[in-house]
Amino acid sequence: MQRIALAFVLAAIASGQKFDVASIKPSHGDIHRVAIGMRPGGRFNAQNVSVKQLITIAYNVREYQVTGLPSWADSDRYDIDAKPEGASATPPPAGIPSAAELQTQQEKMRAMLRDLLADRFGLKIHRESKELPIYALVVAKNGPKLEESKQQAPADGDRPRGQTIRMGRGQVSGELMQMSMLVNQLSTILGRNVVDKTGLTGRYDIKMSWTPEDGEGGLFRGPRPDGPPPPASGDSGPSLFTAIQEQLGLRLDSQKGPVDLIVVDHVDKPSEN
Repeated sequence: MQRIALAFVLAAIASGQKFDVASIKPSHGDIHRVAIGMRPGGRFNAQNVSVKQLITIAYNVREYQVTGLPSWADSDRYDIDAKPEGASATPPPAGIPSAAELQTQQEKMRAMLRDLLADRFGLKIHRESKELPIYALVVAKNGPKLEESKQQAPADGDRPRGQTIRMGRGQVSGELMQMSMLVNQLSTILGRNVVDKTGLTGRYDIKMSWTPEDGEGGLFRGPRPDGPPPPASGDSGPSLFTAIQEQLGLRLDSQKGPVDLIVVDHVDKPSEN
């Protein structure tokens, strides 16, 4: 299985800022372990990352939403260390950042990464929307089996302290979770858009486990063809679909709906450092 570690801090990134220096080298690390992060001062660091993964971060989409890539863009791995213009002169702000501040800085980082992909990989894309198979998350026949969180969200609507989500192979859990967070994780696991049609608006403490199948997407995927086999699993448990119904009182219905796609028109292997 492939593990992707994501780490971001609030960096003082100016609008329109670009990476001034970027080192891109072929990676020879463990293909099942990827680390991507934004460091203090806006420095971007990635180990063992594919071009496809970079595109998903830069355009804030999932892997199944990226089409038209050559095979090397998913198989070849790179180590990247990119430093923005004037990074040393802009220390990160003090204190705990708000959700709005984090979102703003992450979008600035994505814009810088899009520039890097265009400059060093010659990436050219266009966007399309297609009618594709999706899943709708609905309430099951006997009603939801969700534990509503005792802690309440702040009155200002900011991200509540204590809101967490943990995802491992065959398990998802979290506190103060909204349905939007759950469908986001399910979309990643299933490799297909999942839309919330439960009508549930609360925040819940959720714990769910299932027996994963080979090929499940996202942070904990099945083995790559050139990688070692996964460890032997223990006692078999329910499938993801069964676990959602039995443990959460919800259900996934197969439907069709519009899906936004990133279509790659051109991409090259990275230019020299």
